[in-house]
Amino acid sequence: MSNTLSWLQDRLEGAGAPVIIDGGMGTELERSGVPMDGKVWSGRAVLSHPEVVQQIHEDFIRAGAEVIIVNTFAAARHMLEPGGLGDHVAEINSSAVRLAQQARDNVADEPVAIVGSICEWAPTDDPKWQRPEAVGDSSREQAELLAEAGVDLIAMEMCEHTAFSAAATEAALSTGLPVWIGMSAQMHKGCDHLSVFDHAEVPFEPLVQALADYPAMMMNVMHTPVPDVEQSLALVRKYWSGPVGVYPESGYFTMPTWNFVDVIEPEALASAAREWVDGGVRLVGGCCGLGPDHIAALRQAFS
Repeated sequence: MSNTLSWLQDRLEGAGAPVIIDGGMGTELERSGVPMDGKVWSGRAVLSHPEVVQQIHEDFIRAGAEVIIVNTFAAARHMLEPGGLGDHVAEINSSAVRLAQQARDNVADEPVAIVGSICEWAPTDDPKWQRPEAVGDSSREQAELLAEAGVDLIAMEMCEHTAFSAAATEAALSTGLPVWIGMSAQMHKGCDHLSVFDHAEVPFEPLVQALADYPAMMMNVMHTPVPDVEQSLALVRKYWSGPVGVYPESGYFTMPTWNFVDVIEPEALASAAREWVDGGVRLVGGCCGLGPDHIAALRQAFS
């Protein structure tokens, strides 16, 4: 663990106020008028609207975020190449980190960790990207780019399928940087068990059990509806004894658009987060649909 992250490790393992992470970058870009791409969602924004990406990072830091996630959720080759951006993988990842670093330099008055995001998701029917080995290779390339650009750690996000998530996690760990593992769950209509977010037929528990074997810095319940967080946490704690974080979503997605429908109010999110923290959660924030107002409410609740 580097000295620059010792404060974060101490907070995650301590008993004081939880760490506050930022909210949903992709949905804030959409809310700000940046067009979302039908193939790569928010992955193109670093090229088309870099000033907006940086401004959103700054808004989250001003709101109280102590951790910001760079706009690379949709920036691995297995996402960009099917969208016609295969020649820009290095440029997009390095630029995304630079924009986050510049935002931190501009407005942060206290330490802010910068986290690179990697996701297993390949929004394509191309069989080339339907193999865990291919997604693992793509994730390794991205992880190395993020490490070279200077992220403090890497967050696996929206893990849903064990084989693909394991391959991507191993790629991230190979950099030597600390790694967070973020899993997404949902109680689907008609199901009597918790499933992964997008696939009612895929149970959540085996995914948690498999990924809990990796030497992660923390495991997160993320991009999960607020009402499903408690059940998700119970399954995580069944297999994982280390620090746990929560950053849920609110609204719903219709590719490539986020629908800001019935989004939880900031104070309601803060109220739910108090219960999670009372139960031992060490990091709270937001994912899709949740913006700077939600992060400000969390910061106020735990200041």
